[in-house]
Amino acid sequence: MARICVVGGSLGGLFAANVLHRDGHDVTVLEKVRGSMNGRGAGIVSHDALEAALGRAGLQADASLGVAVPGRVMLRSDGSTDTLLDMPQVLTSWSRLYQLLLAAFPAERYLQGTSVTRVQEHPDGVTVHAERDGQAQQWQGDLVVASDGIRSVVRQQYFAQTQPRYAGYVAWRGVCEESVLSQHTLSTLFPRFGFCMTDTEQIIGYPVAGPGNDLTPGRRAYNFVWYRPVAAGDALARLMTDADGVHHPLGVPPNRVSWRHIAQARQDAQRLLAPQFAEVIEKTAQPFFQPIFDLQSDQLCAGRVAVMGDAAFVARPHIGMGVTKAAEDAVALADALQQHGATGKALQAYESARLQAGKMAVARARWLGGYMEQASNPAQAPGCASLGVAERAHQTLHETAIDLGRYGHLSAFQTPHA
Repeated sequence: MARICVVGGSLGGLFAANVLHRDGHDVTVLEKVRGSMNGRGAGIVSHDALEAALGRAGLQADASLGVAVPGRVMLRSDGSTDTLLDMPQVLTSWSRLYQLLLAAFPAERYLQGTSVTRVQEHPDGVTVHAERDGQAQQWQGDLVVASDGIRSVVRQQYFAQTQPRYAGYVAWRGVCEESVLSQHTLSTLFPRFGFCMTDTEQIIGYPVAGPGNDLTPGRRAYNFVWYRPVAAGDALARLMTDADGVHHPLGVPPNRVSWRHIAQARQDAQRLLAPQFAEVIEKTAQPFFQPIFDLQSDQLCAGRVAVMGDAAFVARPHIGMGVTKAAEDAVALADALQQHGATGKALQAYESARLQAGKMAVARARWLGGYMEQASNPAQAPGCASLGVAERAHQTLHETAIDLGRYGHLSAFQTPHA
């Protein structure tokens, strides 16, 4: 049995904590946020690998996981149906997975309000230094698993050369309650995974559980992600400034997004998007946005420390694998510890198992988002930007957030330029 400190208590950290705890390890989670995190995130596309990881964590992926959809629909800008595609999937939510994983882990081992400052290694273990409730504290362990996100403190200490790269566009996001939508939108968009594209933009959406993780018809919600090019520099800085003139370089909190930016986005939706999507955006209480980044690591371990999830790789959301990738990281790490014990050799085995998978995910996501990157940064845009409009729409509909194993696209995933 190893003593393991997991830095970061979001979904990736909770997957690692639960799988490792179930394998008999002494696990402590250090999470800087205090209070409920249920309001974070939005929709998540489930994959067979995600369900398998839930099983490894001792949880059952049943009908309560999310909303099942029969397939996909591509809408034209006038709201008419361009393409229907049969592709059954289950769409869940960040809060639903968080609820399941948090409930499964011992509450006394999940320490909120704990901001890790540095890791100190010794010949026989590690010390994690942190601040909790204004007091300096330490935790001893055999290994540290860093799952503290794209701005990881631990990654910055060990792999400072690995930094996020802005992709040239942002994702407007939000969740609209099913009960406020018109019958036309409910019948033509809501039941399926929906898409609409312009020359430089793209919106997707799908049904998810409503408030309180309610899956009852009429009480569900519709999650959307609207990708819009925004050039780095002044344009992005203006968008990242709230209504009070405060600039938020690392991301504007959802409740601080300027009402002026929201009003402009709603006007643009009426002008550019299918009316069904424009209605969803108009009736969403608090739209927000997130800049899109790429993050790619060349190492996942050093000594007694490993990075995983978004601390290791951030692939653009087009492949819909962020949570699944973190879950697979957790399982691979646990497998390596089972085989090699709490040693550097185990962490190296984990790195060998997951490094190439992370790089392929980043490459494939860049390829799918290339035409939107091209709109603000032509010199950097990869892959999909070279396709014609019809080919691009076909690629987007058939390759966005697919279950790679189930739908047989693994060869395409492994060859981003194909």
